[in-house]
Amino acid sequence: MISQVSDHELINAYIAGQQSSLEKLIHRHKSRVFAYILMVVKDKELAEDLFQDTFIKVINTIRSGQYKEEGKFIQWVMRIAHNLIIDHFRKSNRLPFIENSNDYDIFDKVRIPVESVEEMIITEQIHKDVKKLIDYLPKEQKEVLVLRHYSDMSFKDIAELTNVSINTALGRMRYALINLRKLVKEKDVILSV
Repeated sequence: MISQVSDHELINAYIAGQQSSLEKLIHRHKSRVFAYILMVVKDKELAEDLFQDTFIKVINTIRSGQYKEEGKFIQWVMRIAHNLIIDHFRKSNRLPFIENSNDYDIFDKVRIPVESVEEMIITEQIHKDVKKLIDYLPKEQKEVLVLRHYSDMSFKDIAELTNVSINTALGRMRYALINLRKLVKEKDVILSV
């Protein structure tokens, strides 16, 4: 079973010539990496291109023998994706345009057990409202919030990925939550079923 084999074992199997190990490794982490890229760039086609570029870089690094097992594989991949996103925007001299997409909604990944159809409808509306509120946050706060709550990353990993101290990452999360509370009051949003 895929989940019983560690990332390290899959990497070693790939280096030893077992091509399917790489496919399993990519499959294991693709939704998390793609969700992060899409959250930042807000463009599905661009996100797909950057996702492919990320794993091309991963493959080339592993093949060349330059990959060092210094921690978790996924954090390394997320750092590569993050750097490629920054490179893309530096080259294009523009900031990401925030646009809601009907094709992909990160809140579709959130599943809360509910008992009735009415509660399901209310919960769906709450998710839409929260998503709209998150879009009002400053970029750094939004990034930390999404990485923490939707990509399930630790503050240590977020700090490494975004090249800031853990205290800065924690501070950004604190201010994101404070700002979300203010927005809830300002916009008069009800967040309970």
